[in-house]
Amino acid sequence: MTAPSLMLAALADDFTGAVELAAMLRAAGARTRLVVGRDAIPQSAGEAEALVVALRSRVAPAAEAEAEADAAATSLKRLGARMLFLKYCASFDSLESGNIGNVAEVLRRHGPPAPVLFCPSFPEAARCVFRAHLFIQDQLLEHSPKRHDPLTPMTRSDLRQVLAPQTGLGVGWLPYEAVLQGDAAIRHHADAEQQAGRPFLIADAITEEDLQRIAWAARDWPLLTGGSSVAAWLPRAWQAEGRMAVTPPGALAPLAGPGAVLAGSCAERTRQQVAEFGRRHPVLAIDPLDEPEAAFEQALSWASQRLGTAPFCLTTSADPARVAAAQAALGPIPAGRRAEALLARLGAALAQRGLRRLLVAGGETSGAVVEGLGIRELEVAPYREIGMGLCRADAPVPLLLCLKSGKLGAVDMFERTLAEMEGQGMRVAR
Repeated sequence: MTAPSLMLAALADDFTGAVELAAMLRAAGARTRLVVGRDAIPQSAGEAEALVVALRSRVAPAAEAEAEADAAATSLKRLGARMLFLKYCASFDSLESGNIGNVAEVLRRHGPPAPVLFCPSFPEAARCVFRAHLFIQDQLLEHSPKRHDPLTPMTRSDLRQVLAPQTGLGVGWLPYEAVLQGDAAIRHHADAEQQAGRPFLIADAITEEDLQRIAWAARDWPLLTGGSSVAAWLPRAWQAEGRMAVTPPGALAPLAGPGAVLAGSCAERTRQQVAEFGRRHPVLAIDPLDEPEAAFEQALSWASQRLGTAPFCLTTSADPARVAAAQAALGPIPAGRRAEALLARLGAALAQRGLRRLLVAGGETSGAVVEGLGIRELEVAPYREIGMGLCRADAPVPLLLCLKSGKLGAVDMFERTLAEMEGQGMRVAR
């Protein structure tokens, strides 16, 4: 067995995705580090075999996302990263201008020319790709609730049509028949597509076995993109070849102290979770259209009175009609950013007042809150179930966090997760 080396360096376009990816890599036995933002990339990877960089690039201006990815990739390649990985949402959340195809194009320039697979399939979450079309459970993407997403409305199911406007490179397709045949067939088809001027390939995948075949075929390529599910198979491929050891996870101790929920996602599932939590715990709904300073002071006063008595929830989540009103008044991106900034300020203020257990709902909200807390690196618990992105920060203050995607997780997970943070051990990457 060779000495540890940085086999994988990943850029995640939101924080919940970064935690999920790090958790899956750690569960697969890879020594994994998660850093917050490009500026937190270390000078040395140390013992890490996988390094995940959490970014907030999903809905950033395209030029900004590209520049950030280029600078991050330069730093990661200096650390000796064998493969770059671009992690995005399993529903391919993006804008017409990016940031999937354009960022992947930037990352591709950091290695030798090779095919690049785009594999968002997440069988556990009932997301799969067939004939280059993305399905969510039994619905095409364009017919699913994702078509109403307030930031990234997904109105096309053929991912070739979604990806093509985001890149100047040709977009092709890796059909299911080639995936079923495995390594040689996948590589042959991808090479042929690249020769035909289509180096970017939407990969069909329905089952975990499909993802395993894709990861094995791509294990030596300089760049792979997709959801965390396909990346989770890469350590197993490298372990099978003797290039990576299996590292058992250590233990993440529980942390006593006040607990709270900050919910910024407007996804239907988050609104259901807030409602369920509110059956037994206090919830304060904050209107994003309220004057920010007054809203902050009111919410902080309300929360401070309850801090340490029982868990509570501060939420800017709203139904589609209220979201539409906020977007009409402020613009889609500014409306979201205002809500995220408010929750980030509240999280930082409450941490200074003794908050020690925090669940954050929403990828963009998670990014704003973690950055607002001044956290630069997170220890991540190995993956267990959808929506359970458990992690710990030791600075600036000790804090246990659960960063969850707005659209995932059990309806009752808020109360259950906060209780687990306080009283039960968890497994964590070390």
